Amino acid sequence: MTMSRRNRREWRIILWISLASAVISAYFGQAVAPSEPVLRGVLQGTLTSLLIATPIVFFEVRRARINSLGWMRRLPLAGYFIVKVVFYCVVIVAGLILARLLMSIGTRHFVIFDSIFRNSVFFAIAMSVVGNLIIETGRLLGFGTLKNLLLGRYARPRNEQKAFLLIDMKDSTGLAEKLGAIRFHELLNAFFRDVADAAMECDAEIHKYVGDEVILTWPAGPALKEGDCLACPFLARQNIARNATHYRDRFGAVPGFRAALHCGEIVAGEIGDVRREIAYVGDTLNVAARLLDASKGLGRDVLVSAELLGLARLPSDLQAEPLPTLSIRGRDAPLEIAALSLRVGQDQV
Repeated sequence: MTMSRRNRREWRIILWISLASAVISAYFGQAVAPSEPVLRGVLQGTLTSLLIATPIVFFEVRRARINSLGWMRRLPLAGYFIVKVVFYCVVIVAGLILARLLMSIGTRHFVIFDSIFRNSVFFAIAMSVVGNLIIETGRLLGFGTLKNLLLGRYARPRNEQKAFLLIDMKDSTGLAEKLGAIRFHELLNAFFRDVADAAMECDAEIHKYVGDEVILTWPAGPALKEGDCLACPFLARQNIARNATHYRDRFGAVPGFRAALHCGEIVAGEIGDVRREIAYVGDTLNVAARLLDASKGLGRDVLVSAELLGLARLPSDLQAEPLPTLSIRGRDAPLEIAALSLRVGQDQV
């Protein structure tokens, strides 16, 4: 079975963080016990990292994908952190004891709760807290955004060529009235998870959630040449259709959406004071928003500008139907557009 891009990405995160933790722990292992042979300290530090950092990273990265842990998302913030602290402490203490037991096999060394053990506990907890802060901040901002903020890539505004996909849930007002605010919020979360899965498969960055709308973006390059951006809304539709039974059982309806795709030059830069984020400014995103508005009046679920269609490779299972040009306020020339749809005979799921 082929592994999805999202799964590959998550496993890469687990691998790289585990390797980084192993290197740091190997250094710590020989530094805290200078009287021990260097190789023994390095081995013990590496083993301890594998027994502690790896399960914690796996838990953090894959937790949302483990159905049995779904209850954690419904905990209040204080309860959520208490559960994580208890889990961390159990893994850390158990990992340290197990590492010492394994290292004592065939030797006269025994598990001793000495100053080295206490220092190892404090070090492991500190590493876990730092790693958890990075992961939670990455989840809040997006790992791509976090990386760019840390590297200062957008400390000064810069021009970039990007493609945008705007996805807007249909009849969200009616669904909110029918379900109530709490259950509608749960529906939005499920809807956005299905869109996020499609975004991961197509190497898209989730730029922003705005109410019942999500904005995805790609840098000009492989995503256009390979047609991933054009395929993305249809992958999202497949994900929703695959989970249709869950939607009907829990919410009494399967959500649909409209989508619009456009590309062009934008200005990207850090913005804000008390709270900073990376903002995209320019006519490109405004045109994409007008294109999304037009999809309702035209009765077409997925619209794409001719500019983007001319740059991207159209996937073999999709077809593009040219539509009358669209006049956009503030733009001199009318916008040439097309409607995207699956070719006749293509399976929706």
